[in-house]
Amino acid sequence: MQIISGKKRGLKLYPLSGKNTRPTMTRTKKDIMNIIMNSQLRNYLVGKNVADLFAGTGNVGLEMISLGAKQCTFFENDKQAIKTLKQNIKKTGFENTLIM
Repeated sequence: MQIISGKKRGLKLYPLSGKNTRPTMTRTKKDIMNIIMNSQLRNYLVGKNVADLFAGTGNVGLEMISLGAKQCTFFENDKQAIKTLKQNIKKTGFENTLIM
């Protein structure tokens, strides 16, 4: 699992072990980011605050920050996922994010 575009492109993220969460598939994430970046939605992302619901490892939210979002609020309740999410936030250097 890695950041696929933006400032942190290619940065590998820490995975989450166990079966409590399922990461967003790379193909699905690519499709979502292509829709955003190749449309007028890009103007709504850059410099804005975003949310990553059911964040898991933070894969999608960190991708959005890499593409230019100002900040992401992550929502997650699994303790192991929160631990991994914090590690990934630190690894990317996007400490201006919030975990709820």
